[in-house]
Amino acid sequence: MGLRKMPLPIAGLLVTKKMNDDLRFCEDGVHNGPSHRGDGGGLEPEVIQRLIQKSQEAKAFAHCPYSRFRVGAALLSPDGRIFLGCNIENACYTLGICAERTAIQTAVSEGSKKFTAIAIASDVEDEFITPCGACRQVMREVRGRLHFSLTSS
Repeated sequence: MGLRKMPLPIAGLLVTKKMNDDLRFCEDGVHNGPSHRGDGGGLEPEVIQRLIQKSQEAKAFAHCPYSRFRVGAALLSPDGRIFLGCNIENACYTLGICAERTAIQTAVSEGSKKFTAIAIASDVEDEFITPCGACRQVMREVRGRLHFSLTSS
């Protein structure tokens, strides 16, 4: 299943995707619903927009002197808290960490272990990036029903 841009009614939002139970992406549009609590009701457009904005802000903190590939993530917990993460590179490639895992580890270290949504932003203009295999594994272990917003710059 390839990624493609979908025009949506939210300024600056090009696509919203949901990860299904086996952690593959499926097209699903904007989740308009009564709450952002992860109860299956969906996400309010304002919540999605705020997550996207926060993921864009998190990119500014990225430490990527080798690839110069900035990534930011904003993770939403059921109680409405947003945890930020950015990619942090290391000269030893395997010691680097992705933005998504940084956000999750920050959240877990602050006592949050269930999540309802994540927004991921990069500087790529024509494509969307998706979580790597390691991030997907971590998300599978700590997530609730997780909605994704993937944005381009």
